[in-house]
Amino acid sequence: MTVTEIGSPRRRKEDQRLITGRSRFTDNIVLPGMLHLAMVRSPFAHARITNLDTSDAAAAPGVVAVLSGADIQDLCGTLPNAWPITPDQKSPHHPSIAVNHVAFAGEIVAVVVARSKSAAQDAADMVDVDYEELPVVLDLEEAEKDEILAHPDLGTNRSALWIFDSGEAGTGGNVEEALSQAREADDEILVERTYYQQRLIPASMEPRSTVVDPTGEQTTMWSSTQVPHILRLMLALTLSIPESKVRVIAPDVGGGFGGKLQVTPEEVITMIVARRTGKPCKYTETRSESLMAAHHGRGQVQRLSLSATRDGQVTGLKVQLLVDMGAYLGLVTSGVPILGAFMFPAIYKFPSYRFECTNLFTNKVWTDAYRGAGRPEATFAIERLMDDLAAELDMDPIELRRKNWIPHEEFPFTSVCGLEYDSGNYEAATAKALGLFGYDELRAEQQRRRDEGDPVQLGIGISTFTEMCGLAPSRVLGSLDYGAGGWEYAQVRMLPTGNVEVVTGTSPHGQGHETAWSQIVADRLGVAFENVEVLHGDTAIAQRGLDTYGSRSLAVGGMAVVAAADKVIAKAKVIAAHMLEASEDDLEFAEGTFTVRGTDQGVALGDIALAVFAAHDLPDGVEASLDSDATFDPDNFSFPHGTHLAAIEVDTETGQVTLRKYVCVDDIGNVINPLIVEGQVHGGLAQGIAQALYEEAVHDESGTLVTGSFVDYLVPSAADLPSFVTDRTETASTTNVLGVKGVGEAGTIASTPAIVNGVIDAVRHLGVDDILMPCSPSRVWAALQGAEKGRGADAAAPTVNSPEVADRDIASTGAVQTGTAQGDEQ
Repeated sequence: MTVTEIGSPRRRKEDQRLITGRSRFTDNIVLPGMLHLAMVRSPFAHARITNLDTSDAAAAPGVVAVLSGADIQDLCGTLPNAWPITPDQKSPHHPSIAVNHVAFAGEIVAVVVARSKSAAQDAADMVDVDYEELPVVLDLEEAEKDEILAHPDLGTNRSALWIFDSGEAGTGGNVEEALSQAREADDEILVERTYYQQRLIPASMEPRSTVVDPTGEQTTMWSSTQVPHILRLMLALTLSIPESKVRVIAPDVGGGFGGKLQVTPEEVITMIVARRTGKPCKYTETRSESLMAAHHGRGQVQRLSLSATRDGQVTGLKVQLLVDMGAYLGLVTSGVPILGAFMFPAIYKFPSYRFECTNLFTNKVWTDAYRGAGRPEATFAIERLMDDLAAELDMDPIELRRKNWIPHEEFPFTSVCGLEYDSGNYEAATAKALGLFGYDELRAEQQRRRDEGDPVQLGIGISTFTEMCGLAPSRVLGSLDYGAGGWEYAQVRMLPTGNVEVVTGTSPHGQGHETAWSQIVADRLGVAFENVEVLHGDTAIAQRGLDTYGSRSLAVGGMAVVAAADKVIAKAKVIAAHMLEASEDDLEFAEGTFTVRGTDQGVALGDIALAVFAAHDLPDGVEASLDSDATFDPDNFSFPHGTHLAAIEVDTETGQVTLRKYVCVDDIGNVINPLIVEGQVHGGLAQGIAQALYEEAVHDESGTLVTGSFVDYLVPSAADLPSFVTDRTETASTTNVLGVKGVGEAGTIASTPAIVNGVIDAVRHLGVDDILMPCSPSRVWAALQGAEKGRGADAAAPTVNSPEVADRDIASTGAVQTGTAQGDEQ
């Protein structure tokens, strides 16, 4: 088959409507007689509700109803957690509207329903609520002590303890023996570190929005969601509505990054209010509500121990996590760190490994998936730790990695976690990256600057990573107690004109599925790219699916499309043989035409589609349809990898950090559309760099979010980032026929440790070996001052590596580039 589309840099079909303002987002939807909702939210992070007076609000102009938690508690159930990671996991009741107790600032305590958005918002300010404040627990290390409880009725802040031990699992040795030997042996070394993952906010361009129309037998919800199929199921279960009576539509969705992988209180409330009033209802959050009350990401204390020989061979890795659940468990909150559990060993041949994860409740909005979901946290920790080990051994960090990574000749390779890495070539990606970066020249410049005492020091940041994506297989997810499968669904429909409709269970929110799926089908069926239409995001059209997250769309959803297209070909072959009066065994299919082998006799797929539509002369027993559907469930994850390098300049007099050069070479298997890949990598890099240098959700001592607007929560603009140098190596995946792996999260996963390693590398010789993220000028300067004082006292240099040393409530303000971080949406 001649390939004409796969690998071509097609401009996205979606872009014409998106960049000309002709897209339709949820908040654009206006229905006759539609009512508007406004949420009343608690200003306190932990309190009892002692009185709630809605009388003034209910009497306000345009107000239809004001509902409290008590009014709907019999209807709304509890918001779902689909991943109970242990049988004894503790999960507090999570009502959509609090009844008598609030557990984070921003929790909904009432909803106002009015004839206009402004009337609803005005009346929300008139709801009078009395609270009795309770003590708050915000810090993970304090939460671990159980002295203050986020939910007193639970009796503990611990939600679950999850452990993986390679010795017990039979996938490796006993890590405690390896660590103990390293403590005692002269020819071995033990490196112990604690790293902190700050909370981040998935600040997508489009805030969350939902519209519900209860008219008729079926209730229809439009929602800015990543997961319309999962949302439909969970709404039905939560509200005890027959699933057949619920239709969910995700129209154009302006970004998600995991932040819309959720069943939200606002969606449940809007559904309840619409069904209760019998009127269409809309709720669209403000940006401040989004930052405050939509789920956050990350939030970990990472305690790590790594043992190695003095010549740099790693022998053991132990990871102990404290993970911030926030006040409640969202859809996959508890499972996010478990995804990371399998990635701490990364690309390295660890003989022994142990992972312990303690999930803790705090009085902050709950955490859940954020771009990478557990994998960025793990990659940050191991790549920081490898740099620290290299420093302890006075070894080049690239050479240390080479000494320990899996050589390409050893693939497929079973990791110490029991995962089978199917393919990869870390040597090739690293060699290409080093060449593009000018590694040796930059190391020489770095040494010159150190020798000269230059106030602006140069650091080189390194991250050699892999990730598990293509979230599936269902059996593996089942073994981890995940509440759903990992399969995906697609249908390919042949129209009488020869055009094609593709129905996909994946639900894009910026990834370019309409374009990439069209390219796959165009090549598979031999039809024109322009003649393929991709339908998605509507449970009445795409009736089955498990949606979009975890870089699974192409490796799982795309493979379902391939399987459905192949079924179309198989069906068409029977009819083609009949039309050509030939044996099926003698037919060949290429470029959209069946031909009789060795002759010029043939029939095009479009002609077969028209013949099927007419159905005048079909073989006996053959149905009048070429349409085919397929469900694909992979046997394994896919494992993209890459090498990311950053040149960082640090002004030691001001703490200013400037990203001078960034090079990444990713291996994502075979590429469908290079333009889409570039866009995904660039966007991912921006988010990972933002964690390293800019973004942090900061709460004051009472639990109030003080970074509740883009004035304080810094999202970098294009002016704050350099032009990236990106390239690829291609090692085809062996787990699917297209050889694809996934790219949606790679940039985010790899870039954060590359940046922080670069910042530390610039100042490590001055006594600084860690700085809390984000590495703002104030934190870098404070670390340098602390190191200077430590040297002056002839003592070990203190470092900014814990909340006790650094004020974690310092807002990440100040320029961190040649420009100043702006609050502009990306």
